[in-house]
Amino acid sequence: MRLPYAPSTPPVDAPPDTADIYARIAERRNPRPLIPLDLSLLHSPPVADGWNSFIGAIRSRTLVDSGIMELAVCRVAVLNSAIYEWNAHAPLALRGGIKPDQLHAALTLPCTAEGRAVLRYTDQMTRTIRVEDDVFAELKTVGYNDREIVELTTGIAGYNCVSRFLVALDVGENNAREMKSVDELVATL
Repeated sequence: MRLPYAPSTPPVDAPPDTADIYARIAERRNPRPLIPLDLSLLHSPPVADGWNSFIGAIRSRTLVDSGIMELAVCRVAVLNSAIYEWNAHAPLALRGGIKPDQLHAALTLPCTAEGRAVLRYTDQMTRTIRVEDDVFAELKTVGYNDREIVELTTGIAGYNCVSRFLVALDVGENNAREMKSVDELVATL
């Protein structure tokens, strides 16, 4: 990490609302402790609080299948060389029902029709920002409704933000490491 991590409990001299922010983040992480990403963001409690709310909504309050959302997050991690993000979210994709060969597609692209549509959309959002009409239309073709498209789009955009933060600050000291292989991930489940 390019900065020291913030303390895992609110500093005694912090403004009163800082303890509330720490509590909200800890509640979302429960039963796990705060993670290096949290401890990086907590250098700015208001930013950490907004981040927690936004990413928390993407992760737990959307209609998009959790496995598919994690597949998109994994593709963002691959495109942005965000090892921390891949190593954290690839197991979640597998637990969310993504098959190992589908997760491997986040590395190489061929996949199911739905997976291919999501990964192509993720690629264009991440690499060029503009999404071609035919790629957007594919989401509709595989059955996504307007709300799901908005949620998938915010998930991809949000995790592009996450990966850029992780890599720029080398959160978790992962930049020099390699992404775990799909076989390694499967073996840990």
